[in-house]
Amino acid sequence: MHKRALYGLPLAAILLLSATQANAQITTNDLTAGTINTITTAVPLLMISPDARAGAMGDAGGALSPDANSVHWAAAKLADIEGNAGVSLSYIPWLRNLVPDINLGYLSWYKKLKKRQTIGGSLRYFSLGNIIFTDIVGNTVGQFNPNEFAVDVAYARKFSNRWSGGLALRYIFSNLTGSIDVQGTPSFPGQAVAADISTYYTDNTLKLGGKKSTYAFALAITNIGNRISYTKTADRNFIPINLRVGNALKMKIDDYNSITFTFDVNKLLVPTPPRRDPNDNTKILQGKENNVPVVTGMLQSFYDAPGVLRADGTYNVFKEELREINPSGGVEYNYNNVFMVRGGYFHEHATKGNRRYFTLGAGLKFNVFTLDLAYLIPTQQRNPLERTLRFTLQFDFGAFQAQNKE
Repeated sequence: MHKRALYGLPLAAILLLSATQANAQITTNDLTAGTINTITTAVPLLMISPDARAGAMGDAGGALSPDANSVHWAAAKLADIEGNAGVSLSYIPWLRNLVPDINLGYLSWYKKLKKRQTIGGSLRYFSLGNIIFTDIVGNTVGQFNPNEFAVDVAYARKFSNRWSGGLALRYIFSNLTGSIDVQGTPSFPGQAVAADISTYYTDNTLKLGGKKSTYAFALAITNIGNRISYTKTADRNFIPINLRVGNALKMKIDDYNSITFTFDVNKLLVPTPPRRDPNDNTKILQGKENNVPVVTGMLQSFYDAPGVLRADGTYNVFKEELREINPSGGVEYNYNNVFMVRGGYFHEHATKGNRRYFTLGAGLKFNVFTLDLAYLIPTQQRNPLERTLRFTLQFDFGAFQAQNKE
């Protein structure tokens, strides 16, 4: 088993920003034009795209056609799902370019209740590998396998032929230290309860260039929940409350071929770290206090950025707010609803995390099973996300029952 030694918090947790405080502070010298001012949260695993289909399309799955993984993207999509019941299982070896034993598993399901109502759920489990804890002089004080998981239940209902709405409830458990003392301070697992609200619109009556087309739109606010703390002395961390706006356009070329375009924008509804006086940490020079209640933080996340330094010495707040919006898009070619080829791109500004990568993937659908694969290609060399693969296997119970009847 692979082992890593670390004094304090797990190395992998630090790499993933799992234990980084959302109200991290930056000094005057830190905040200049182009300087990093990343928004960090607890349990960032909630923002990892769990399924290979959306993962192959630049993580732009907000308005993709519904399937069992819709619980993650927008629960409202479940109301428009065609099948009667289904389940999906995904596996992602994460950060393989750094360590060999960090993994994400995702299990999701759905069941039609009535023509206009659907329920669903998911289980997400994240293992950060085996960690050896040491004290400040290098003596071993413990060994632990940090892990996090989230359990969801979701309900979706159609309001009309085109509009639907959805609600998901989520329990989050984050155990990063195994209750080992961190620098002399007792630690404990972080826990949170969160909710998603979403709406989904679809119109399959369009014609573009004489071709039958379907447009879909999704709006979702996810992970609305309490802040997390891992010790009694540390400030509580925001979880990744996120606003997602998704668009998808499917064009049917002929009876056998179709092509789908997707475009998503995401923005964390989490306060931006302010610019503080290096001589007086309590004094804010630019921006707003980010140690605030959840609702306050969500609202002020639209206007609280310290700003980008202009040539005249003033700060452009709007420019930094724009940097906090992450666009992504993808395309999918579908042959006879049997074979799919996909590609996409995800962009994050260099001062806000600098995740920039292309994605590729393919899918193969049988009568009952669908197998999807995605591969991530970073734009920078020696990127921790290099060699990231996603695997998803879906099972359609409705198709299975129909096959048995035949």
